[in-house]
Amino acid sequence: MLGVLVNTGTVILGALLGLLLKKGLPQRMANALTTAVGLAVLYIGIDGALEGQNTLVLVLSLAIGALIGTLLDLDRRVHALGDKIEQLAAKGNGDGKVAEGFVSASLLFCVGAMTVVGSLQSGLSGNHEMLFTKSILDFISSIVLASALGAGVLLSSVSVLVLQGSIALLAQFIAPYLGEYAVAEMTCAGSVLIIALALNLLKITNIKIMNFLPAVFLPILLCMFM
Repeated sequence: MLGVLVNTGTVILGALLGLLLKKGLPQRMANALTTAVGLAVLYIGIDGALEGQNTLVLVLSLAIGALIGTLLDLDRRVHALGDKIEQLAAKGNGDGKVAEGFVSASLLFCVGAMTVVGSLQSGLSGNHEMLFTKSILDFISSIVLASALGAGVLLSSVSVLVLQGSIALLAQFIAPYLGEYAVAEMTCAGSVLIIALALNLLKITNIKIMNFLPAVFLPILLCMFM
């Protein structure tokens, strides 16, 4: 769990530094930074989407995942939680910025091969090298994201802790189901959602990203049969 805890800590530290930076930014600079983040996220998504090897797995994952997420109304629930947190912090203005920052950062920090493989290595053999490397990347990303999207990025540290911690603790049980092929397809599906996230940040679309979240995990099941 050491690698997971370090990764969680770097996200928290980076987000706090980003929030301090955000306070000194005029609105014009903040808007420009948000656009810059959107473009960078778009690149990250496209790069990760190329990891996929089976288009049918991606199509089925997105379609079934969208149905599940919509039935559960995940997007509304997450944004409602974000609004409540804003109100409790006495900073909310109803614009959903906390939820946007939380969703954006959680996807970036929790989707990808480094998350899955690094957590497995940490849990199975105590090798934290990959998660330490990821921690450095997430530290830099969290500074930029928090300065553009606000306090929701800080909350994404909970996602990092829960997801990566669960994989590390259950590594010996789930490792047989997370082969190279399944991880590649999970990365592909998650990266397509990151592309959608980037389009939202660039104000091109208004996709309810959280309703597609189950698509990230469906390749584990689909790869057993395909």
